[in-house]
Amino acid sequence: MSVIRLENVTKKYEDTLIFRDIYFRINKGERIGLIGRNGAGKSTVFKLILGREEPTAGKVEVDPKVKVSYFSQFSELSGNRSVKQELELCYEHIWNIERELQEIGEKLGIIVDADEMDQLLNRQADLFEQMEHHNGWNAAVEIDTVLTKLGFDEQSRQQPVDQLSGGWRNRAALAKMLIELPDVVLLDEPTNFLDLEGLAWLEQWLNRFSGTMVLVSHDRQFIDRVVTRTIEIENYHFQEYEGNYTDYIRKKKLRKKELDRQFEWEEELLLMEAEEIDNRSSRKSSKDRLSRKLADMKKRVEPHPVNVLITDIYENLRFPDNLCTVDAIGKNYAERVIFQNVSFDIQKEDRIAIIGANGSGKSTLIKVLTGQETADSGSVQFSKGVSYAYFNRMWDELDQKDTVSHAVNVYGLGLNAPRKKVNKFLSMLQFSEADLQKVIGSLSGGQQARVALAKCLLSGAELIILDEPTNHLDLTSIQVMEQALIHFPGAVLTVSHDRFFIDKIATKLLTFEPGGVISQQSV
Repeated sequence: MSVIRLENVTKKYEDTLIFRDIYFRINKGERIGLIGRNGAGKSTVFKLILGREEPTAGKVEVDPKVKVSYFSQFSELSGNRSVKQELELCYEHIWNIERELQEIGEKLGIIVDADEMDQLLNRQADLFEQMEHHNGWNAAVEIDTVLTKLGFDEQSRQQPVDQLSGGWRNRAALAKMLIELPDVVLLDEPTNFLDLEGLAWLEQWLNRFSGTMVLVSHDRQFIDRVVTRTIEIENYHFQEYEGNYTDYIRKKKLRKKELDRQFEWEEELLLMEAEEIDNRSSRKSSKDRLSRKLADMKKRVEPHPVNVLITDIYENLRFPDNLCTVDAIGKNYAERVIFQNVSFDIQKEDRIAIIGANGSGKSTLIKVLTGQETADSGSVQFSKGVSYAYFNRMWDELDQKDTVSHAVNVYGLGLNAPRKKVNKFLSMLQFSEADLQKVIGSLSGGQQARVALAKCLLSGAELIILDEPTNHLDLTSIQVMEQALIHFPGAVLTVSHDRFFIDKIATKLLTFEPGGVISQQSV
């Protein structure tokens, strides 16, 4: 039985087509992953389901009996109530039952009239049944569990929502949605700002959830573990793949092969047809039309030669073996020990991932290494002539008045590499020719993140430092970044909660343990 239906839906914004003629049904209990490049229309699908926007053509129907909850990566939660109070509001009916039960208990202790006592006992039994049905006895425990697993300590639970940072407000909104137990959950990047423990718990929660889920996420391992059907928005249409992210990759690869085989004979037919048309008076216009069709087909089915271009750009980079020595550094905030007696080297071709719970000190370690904060003890010594490119700083320092093309082409490797190669690299990060001339200040946050990433990857620095780089990138951009990092001849130091990303690139792990201890492990 379908709970959401899109029938022949087309969506445009002025002259920009998002998707067309979409026929799509979501059945009760399905767990759907919605993927596609930035701007493909993933968030638009959610807006249509929620009724916040209307389709240009076609219709969107949502079963009126189902309760739909929406989590956005840009939190919609606000107000002066604390996080805990916001969650307690979801159980207002439970608290009312508890208050009535308490009143009945008090009356039963003083009433002597048999009829009135029978009425109270019957009402009490009815309320007990309601509590069992709604699992009301565990309401306080559920609130505590959700807040604990999402990283809220006692102090942050009592903070007004409006005083929380964007990341913590996101978590509060996610906590409230999970407590509400809707029939359908629409999740837009729910893994941003969660640590590994929070991610694992959210996976378990969603796997226990008996309702319907539609998920937008860049976290491939998360998609793999919670999704049973994958929908890719591609070329203005929905392409469906049964199964999770791994199944999607395998099935798409087979589909690409089929398209390649189809293209081979279709190309021959088009060329033969073009030769025949050459003999006719309408030759030129028809040939142009066929050439355009052929070019469009190639664009659809030929993969980008990512590795060839990246290795070509990095070909002349030469780096020393030892890039940085970290010797017995420690950092405290007031009486709290963040980390202590931490020592490690950064060698050429190291891929070091820093992992640990939220608030454990991962970003603080990055700040000490990049000179944003000073260690209370020990030293950080970069080898002579060694420089680093720090993604977050690169993003903060983008010239909002500069164009995309100029910002990348006049920096680092972009200065000497042919502009054609640099622009091709930018096209892999999904910047069109028109995008290259756009002013950075007019770009979305995700697009600006891709500009900063391009500058980082093409900086020519010996060390690339990334703090949660996958949070604002789509899957295609993440994959391009991964290939660049794999082929980069220098070293990479990254903080990330993206397990697929860590598994793919990391050669060493620095893990924050309780008490400010950082353990080291080769992988």
